[in-house]
Amino acid sequence: MPVDTVLPHVVYQNVGQAMAWLAKTFGFVEHYRYGVEAGDFSGAQMHLGKSWIMVTKVRVGRGSPKQLGGGTQSLTVFVDDVDKHFQKTKLAGAKIVEELHVTVYGERQYGVEDLDGHHWLFSQRARDVSPEEWGAEVARQ
Repeated sequence: MPVDTVLPHVVYQNVGQAMAWLAKTFGFVEHYRYGVEAGDFSGAQMHLGKSWIMVTKVRVGRGSPKQLGGGTQSLTVFVDDVDKHFQKTKLAGAKIVEELHVTVYGERQYGVEDLDGHHWLFSQRARDVSPEEWGAEVARQ
C-alpha cells in the first residue's frame, strides 16, 4: 500500500460470503485471502479501482453492524460512473438506503447497506463547490 493510504478493515460474519457479495454487488476484486478457520477465511484484501479494503472475520471484541444492532461508520468509495454503479447495485438486489442524488457539497451519490449491515456511499464529483458555499467552516492553519 502507498504511504498515506487509509485501509479500512470491514468485519463480516462470513468472509467468503462477503467477498462473493462485494464482488457481485459492488464490483470489488479480490487481491488475496488468508487463513482458514472453521471452513471460512480469516480475511482478504479487495479493491474497487484504487479503493482498497480488508475483509475480516468476526472475533472477540469485533462484530458486524448486523450482530451489534447498528453501525458506527460509513465507507465512501468514489467511482468513475456512479449512475452505472447504482444500476448494477440495484440489479444485484442490494438494500438502497439513499437514492441517487446530488448533494449540497457537489457529489452525485447513493447509499447502500451490505449483507452484514455496513453503510456504503458510492460517489462521483458532480460539480465543484467550495466548503463555505454549503455552510462548512474551513480550518485555517
